[in-house]
Amino acid sequence: MLRNTALRNDLILAAGLIALDVAARLLPHEPNFTPIAASALFAGTVMRMRSLAFVVPLAAMLISDAVIGPDVRAITLTVYAMFMLPALVAYLPGRLRAPGMFAPVIVAYSLLFYVVTNFVTWAAADMYPHTFAGLATCYAAALPYLPQTVVGDLFWAALLFGGAALVRHLPLGSQRAA
Repeated sequence: MLRNTALRNDLILAAGLIALDVAARLLPHEPNFTPIAASALFAGTVMRMRSLAFVVPLAAMLISDAVIGPDVRAITLTVYAMFMLPALVAYLPGRLRAPGMFAPVIVAYSLLFYVVTNFVTWAAADMYPHTFAGLATCYAAALPYLPQTVVGDLFWAALLFGGAALVRHLPLGSQRAA
């Protein structure tokens, strides 16, 4: 019974996170200010069914890209893989999955996302010359989006982890005065 309840709760949480991610991508928003990475980190931290944490960002990207349209294939695959990366936290020891760890983890992830996705953009697309100067230009052109990525990832992670902490501390039922 407990296992079925945990699975049901994980599925409900996954559906809610996917819905949040899709809505955040489809509704008007600042570039790179979406909850996808934060929801993958959150899912990897709180879900009992660890593999389901990878489904959250993947499903959100597939659904929203069906509306938005994908990018260059190599870039799209890289972005999908990078958005699943925070879910790997599910396989780390418990002390590294503690809620207090989300800030350094998500900032490190945001920086890695910037480095990897812009490298692939330079390598796979014909937007920049395939020279060191072209790579530097690619990173420089993307630099204005980096703060939005970091702030967005931190904001959404704080909202998800903070919301979960708040829910854990709320009374489950109303208490009547005797």
